[in-house]
Amino acid sequence: MDAIALEWGGLLLRWVHIITGIAWIGSSFYFMHLDAALKSIPEISKGGEAWEVHGGGFYQVRKYLVAPDQLPAELMWHKWEAYSTWISGFFLLVWVYYLGSDLYLIDPAVRPLSPPVAAAIGIGSLVLGWFVYDALVKSPLAKNEVALAAVGFAFIMGMAWFFQQMFSGRGALIHTGALMGTIMSGNVFMNIIPNQKKVIADLIAGRVPNPDFGKQAKMRSTHNNYLTLPVLFLMISGHYPLTFTSPYAWVMVGFVLVAGALVRHFYNQRHAGRGNKWWAWAGATVAILAAIWVSMLSNPAGREWLKLKAERPVKAASTVSVPKEVDSIIASRCSMCHAAQPAWQGLATPPKGVVLETQAQIAHQKEAIRLFSVTTNAMPPNNITQMTPAERQTLGVWLASR
Repeated sequence: MDAIALEWGGLLLRWVHIITGIAWIGSSFYFMHLDAALKSIPEISKGGEAWEVHGGGFYQVRKYLVAPDQLPAELMWHKWEAYSTWISGFFLLVWVYYLGSDLYLIDPAVRPLSPPVAAAIGIGSLVLGWFVYDALVKSPLAKNEVALAAVGFAFIMGMAWFFQQMFSGRGALIHTGALMGTIMSGNVFMNIIPNQKKVIADLIAGRVPNPDFGKQAKMRSTHNNYLTLPVLFLMISGHYPLTFTSPYAWVMVGFVLVAGALVRHFYNQRHAGRGNKWWAWAGATVAILAAIWVSMLSNPAGREWLKLKAERPVKAASTVSVPKEVDSIIASRCSMCHAAQPAWQGLATPPKGVVLETQAQIAHQKEAIRLFSVTTNAMPPNNITQMTPAERQTLGVWLASR
């Protein structure tokens, strides 16, 4: 496919995905807040009311836990935010990771997959993951929230480990996030909306709606709420190499899950009037610090960099000279993509606008080279140009002397 079409297609899909994601997350956070803020009133036996002020007006919001006595003439549904987010995200996954699998998904050092096989593993895992989660929620385990959360946590961790055995680190994290996003969208499409339709059908038929439908939908909506922040972290992780280059990136996923859940717990409790659980922020901070530690110290390149920095003190210099061997490494391993006119098929412009064709340009990007090719092994992506450990060490020695 034409490189310009690939780049613009990816941009537009990402734009749509962000817009729909904002709409979905915003409505999810709002309704969780609203549920927590409802106060009991005599007019509604099961449910409550909340008053809000926004944009110069006052809002009186009421919730009927099961259903009102009569169906209103107009009813607003909240479902397309979730559907559009998943659909745009899936096409973005195909566009970036499956069409560009050689750069972003398949790492021969991990597993030499063909593009069709890699795509089949990715898509099949998303489908299987939804059915496993759905079975857990429908099992007797769901009667114990703590037990269900523990098993669900272990399941996601196991899938993150599996993805890291199949794909590049970047591909593993994006598929872990896609799995959680699929679970969240599946909750809306397969349970929450169908249950609401059953309640409406009962009202139209003059039957008393089954309250279990609402309880099931609320439980899954709560799961979505606690998964939101970790999913967002994993969606942007591909832009930050320290997150995906560690051989233990799947462990980092666990710490991120804990941190995101604790932050949401703080706000859920606060909106419910149960006080400020500041310990949740302390726990989230510890979890993130643990994720940072795992990402850095479990990375062989990162340990080598720290060793070099300890052995070679930093020298202040206004001009950075580029040794011939460094220039040669950059030219043979990096410049085919990082050129004014990239030679690599599928690239219309140099990634992130970084050009490495002259010594001045190489010197100017020394910090980026340090992060992406010495502190981590993020570049070349999936080591597609086969940069050797010795070459990374040469770059590290040069950079450590600056």
